[in-house]
Amino acid sequence: MVEAVQDAGVVVTGAGGGIGAALARRFAAEGARVVVNDLDAGKAEAVAAEIGGTAVPGDAATIVDAARDALGGTVDVYCANAGLGSAGTEAADEQVWEQAWDVNVMAHVRAARALLPDWLERGSGRFVSTVSAAGLLTMIGAAPYSVTKHGAYAFAEWLSLTYRHRGLKVHAICPQGVRTDMLAATGSAGDLVLKPTAIEPAEVADALFKGIEEDRFLILPHPEVGEYYQVRAAEPDRWLSGMNHLQQKWEAER
Repeated sequence: MVEAVQDAGVVVTGAGGGIGAALARRFAAEGARVVVNDLDAGKAEAVAAEIGGTAVPGDAATIVDAARDALGGTVDVYCANAGLGSAGTEAADEQVWEQAWDVNVMAHVRAARALLPDWLERGSGRFVSTVSAAGLLTMIGAAPYSVTKHGAYAFAEWLSLTYRHRGLKVHAICPQGVRTDMLAATGSAGDLVLKPTAIEPAEVADALFKGIEEDRFLILPHPEVGEYYQVRAAEPDRWLSGMNHLQQKWEAER
């Protein structure tokens, strides 16, 4: 059992399935009191019933107060997990870009805005951001997703460097392919880039809890992402050329 989360009040957004449900199950198994959030009320209630948690369905950006009430007044851990895997190029509709920005970035900002006053006052709080390897690297065929996941990572990083001396713990989870409905929706691009090394959602939860125990910001369920990230930083042209080869292969196979 991880002492840091025993009896903690935990909120997991987008927890009706996939990574969110796996996180909710793991927190509950570790002795936390869990609020399960999802836009789909039925899915949220099903996971909550399974783990002995509380369902608070609705828009993830607006449920902090309701979640706090459900937990008896205090949120100790907030998992900003809800996300959109928006595909498309620069030509994607404005609405697609706006929705991706709103869900993948601004929902995190709004949650932090609601949570930080209490956390900073008492000198403790934990913010878990489900980012994606796309937030460190990129994803072919998915400009809105890639750009906004970079934004989610940047915000998590900013939170950590700004408030860690005041007791805030921040974790950015950056997996590649995970066997979820979102992976299935990526189509041929996901089949090429993500599916060959895809892992189960529970493995993402395992990686997070190892990171919590080791007090690490960056959580890499696929360790090779760290190697790619180093190449991207040290040799950007080499990395871009490699990604462009993947792009060309994808275009040829479509």
